Amino acid sequence: MQISRELANTIVDPYAFAKWDPAHNAFSELRKNAPIAKAKPDDYDEFWIVSRYDDAQFVEKNLNKIFHCGDRGSTLLPLDTEKQIMEMTGGVPYLIRSLVQMDNPDHFKLRHLTQGFFMPQSLKKLEENIRAIARSFVKKMLAREGEIDFAKDIAFYYPLHVFMSVMGVPEADEPRMLTLTQELFGAQDPELNRAGSEVSPEEAAQALGAIVHDFHEYFSALSEDRKKSPRDDLATIIANAQIDGEPIKFLDAMGYYIISATAGHDTTSATTASGMIQLSNNPDMLADLKADPSGIAAFVEEATRWETPVKHFMRTAVEDTEIAGQKIRKDDYIYVSYASANRDDAVFDNPFTFDHKRTPNKQLAYGYGAHVCLGQHLARMEMRILWEELLPHIKSIEPTGEPKRMAANFVSGPKSVPIRFTAA
Repeated sequence: MQISRELANTIVDPYAFAKWDPAHNAFSELRKNAPIAKAKPDDYDEFWIVSRYDDAQFVEKNLNKIFHCGDRGSTLLPLDTEKQIMEMTGGVPYLIRSLVQMDNPDHFKLRHLTQGFFMPQSLKKLEENIRAIARSFVKKMLAREGEIDFAKDIAFYYPLHVFMSVMGVPEADEPRMLTLTQELFGAQDPELNRAGSEVSPEEAAQALGAIVHDFHEYFSALSEDRKKSPRDDLATIIANAQIDGEPIKFLDAMGYYIISATAGHDTTSATTASGMIQLSNNPDMLADLKADPSGIAAFVEEATRWETPVKHFMRTAVEDTEIAGQKIRKDDYIYVSYASANRDDAVFDNPFTFDHKRTPNKQLAYGYGAHVCLGQHLARMEMRILWEELLPHIKSIEPTGEPKRMAANFVSGPKSVPIRFTAA
C-alpha cells in the first residue's frame, strides 16, 4: 500500500514534530489504516514505514540478521543531502560511523569495548558523583528565585555535565559540546543550526560536514592525550581500544566519541524537559511524586515513552522477508518509527495520556535487541536522581508560556520550557 503524498510529507517534516500534533496524528492514521506501507515524500527516496509497536520490535530484534543498519544512512535524509554526503565521503552514505551505523561483526566488537562500563553494577560507583552534580543544579535553580527556562537552564546542562564528566571532557569545554550537539541534531531548525536560518539540502550537508570536522579536531586531541596519560574515563577506553589485536581505527574512534558526546546527553535532556512540562501542567502529579518518591522511576519511564527523543531509525532488508504479512524485498529501505510505536494502543492503554504511574511500561524509546541504547541505565539513573533531589525543594510549578520544540525529524525534544516555581 502506498500512503498519500500529504501523509508521507508530514512524517518527514521537521515542523510536524516541532508542532507535535501533526506528526502524532499522522502516525495514528498509519497505525490504524496502513501499519506497514510505502511512503514517497517529496525530495526523499521511497521507503516502507513501520508504525506499530510489535512490528518495530520485530525489525529491531532481527538486526544483524534480516535487517542492516549500515548499508544506507541510518537516519532519513533528503536525496540531495544523501548525494552531497556521498560525494564528500567517496561513496559512504553517512558522515559518522558509530555503533548506530554498524552491523556485525563490527557492531558486536565495538559495542563490547564499553558495554561493561555502562552496566548497572558498574554505574553504582558513579551515583554519588551524579547526585552531587544534581544537587548543584538544584541549588542553581533555586537561586533563580522563581522563574526559569527549565530546558535552557537545567535540562540541557545537567545531563551534559554528567556525561562529560563520565567521558572525561573538561567542564570548560561543555558549552562547545552542547553547541556542536545542537547544530548536529538541530540541522533543520533555524534557531539551532549553524547557519541560523533555513538551509537547502546541499547547505545542510556542508554544515554537517563542518560540524563533524570540528568534532574530529577536538576528539583527536583528546584521544592523543588519553593515549599518553590514561585516566579512569570513557575517553581513555576508546583511545586505547584494541579490535582484533589492532588499535581502533581513527574513524571508528571518532564515531564512538561523537555518538557518546551527543546522544549521550541530548536524548536525556529532551526527556527531562518533557517531564517538567508534565509536572508544570499537573499539580496532582507533582504532589504524588513529592509524597511518594518511589514513584519517580515510573515517572521517568513514562516521560521517556512520551517524548521518545529518537523519533526513527532507518533499516535495510538484506533478504526477502515479511513484516506483519507484508512482503519486503531485499534492499528495501525501512523507516522504523519509535515515536509511533510508543503511542500504539495495542500495547499502551490510553497512549495519549501521560500516566506517571503506568506499569508495566514497555516503552521502546531506547530501542530493542542488539542495538538497544548502550547508555540506557545511565540515562535512567541520572534522571531519577535529578527528580529525587529537586522535588523535595519545590512546592509548586506552573508554566509561564508555551514550550517550544526543536524542528527535527530524527532526534528532537523541547528547546524552551518557561516555568514559574515556588520553593518548598
